[in-house]
Amino acid sequence: MSLALIPSPSQEVWYLGFVPIRAYALCFILGIGFGIWLSERRWRDRGGEKGVIGDIAVPGVIFGLIGARLYHVITDWQTYFGPRAVKEPYRALFIWEGGLSIWGAVALGGVGVWLACRRRGLPLGAVADTVAPGIAFGQAIARWGNWFNQELYGGPTTLPWGLEIDQAHGGEPGVLYHPTFLYESLWDAALGFGLILAGRRFTLRHGRLFALYVAGYTLGRFWIEGLRIDPVGGVDHAVTLLGLRINQWTSIVLFIGALVHLWVTRDKGEDEDTGRIVVPASQDDASPGENGR
Repeated sequence: MSLALIPSPSQEVWYLGFVPIRAYALCFILGIGFGIWLSERRWRDRGGEKGVIGDIAVPGVIFGLIGARLYHVITDWQTYFGPRAVKEPYRALFIWEGGLSIWGAVALGGVGVWLACRRRGLPLGAVADTVAPGIAFGQAIARWGNWFNQELYGGPTTLPWGLEIDQAHGGEPGVLYHPTFLYESLWDAALGFGLILAGRRFTLRHGRLFALYVAGYTLGRFWIEGLRIDPVGGVDHAVTLLGLRINQWTSIVLFIGALVHLWVTRDKGEDEDTGRIVVPASQDDASPGENGR
């Protein structure tokens, strides 16, 4: 029998007294925290005021969590509602059981960030370009929560880095699976570094660095999604259209949208640059850094 390079975790929740500490939640908290920290640093390096990103992140995270869960419930509604439901409807609120979609998180989280930017009079494009790498790195960290929950895995594989899934989570004895959570985590980390380098090398304003993040993420998500075997949109099978899964179609639409944005903003000059920082930091607070970071 082959040995899994990535064994299934021995447990996914620990108890501090009677308080459950769930690994899934910890991974998301770490991902969000790192993303905010990096974005705050990038904002100050570009001349922004200290603490702005942290303030903007509050409504962004709240809206993002709501959007992440809504997308999951809407696309997997048969899991909670209808005659074939395998979970009670109220469990749609149990976010610790898994089911936080990046699509919904970015979409509704973006609304929260936009409202915060509007209240402060900040250009949304500047904020979006600043936080893009942080989002990618945050996703790379948060994806490990899927490993603890033994979800989002691919089909059987004989590759040496196969993932073990226990029977309680749909695995079969002696069978190893593609660790799609790991593929996406590595892809997101590489994307984060690539965005930082691109921001230093090129003048990517007007939300163009964020559009590059969207294009890069959806490109990777498309092929990784194709490896997955867990049901999305159905109870015992994934809902597909023309042979592609729901999330693959979402990737295609967003990828095209990102390319359109990059094309439309290609000729915008610095004189109309909505990406500039409009709330400068004090002399004491400002830290050195490159403007395109």
